[in-house]
Amino acid sequence: MQTAADRLAKDRIDEDLADVKASLGGDPAAFRRIVERYQGHVCRILWRFTRDLEVHAELVQEAFVQAYLSLNGFRAEAGLEHWLATVATRVGYRHWRQTARHKALAEIQACRQQWPPGPVEELGAAEAAELVHRLLARLSPRDRLVLTLRYLEGLSVQETSRRTGWTATMVKVQTLRARRRLEALLRSMEKETP
Repeated sequence: MQTAADRLAKDRIDEDLADVKASLGGDPAAFRRIVERYQGHVCRILWRFTRDLEVHAELVQEAFVQAYLSLNGFRAEAGLEHWLATVATRVGYRHWRQTARHKALAEIQACRQQWPPGPVEELGAAEAAELVHRLLARLSPRDRLVLTLRYLEGLSVQETSRRTGWTATMVKVQTLRARRRLEALLRSMEKETP
């Protein structure tokens, strides 16, 4: 026996599928219905990514633009609400990454302005140590830990493995990745130098 809630859920799924099909067929009113139906849901998700009202409105719009552009990828396996939640989460995460990137560049520029002009290789020992400390602070805790243990404390792979509880392979992989990220930060800092 089907309950009223089950019938409502089935009706919504049927509406969603009909509107998706109509949207793909070029009916703008169908996508407008999808937006109206799920705008509150998408707004709530993206509110977790920013409390700035202007940015929030832009993210909500971006989520629906991305949804429209990738609507042909909707498979109806988990429902439109779930699919839109995934799209919104990815838009929010991309916003966080872009914000972090801009913040990192601003901090690197501020850091670089404290050093004398010229290549990094010409810095004195104290200045180089301070630069390394500031660059390490821009890395994730995991990257910072492995680089500190391996290069600042001079530990072997095995000793780093014992201290962190990671496998030796994990230490090697994490060290390589962390070095690449640190080198990328240094390169971006040098590009910003006049």
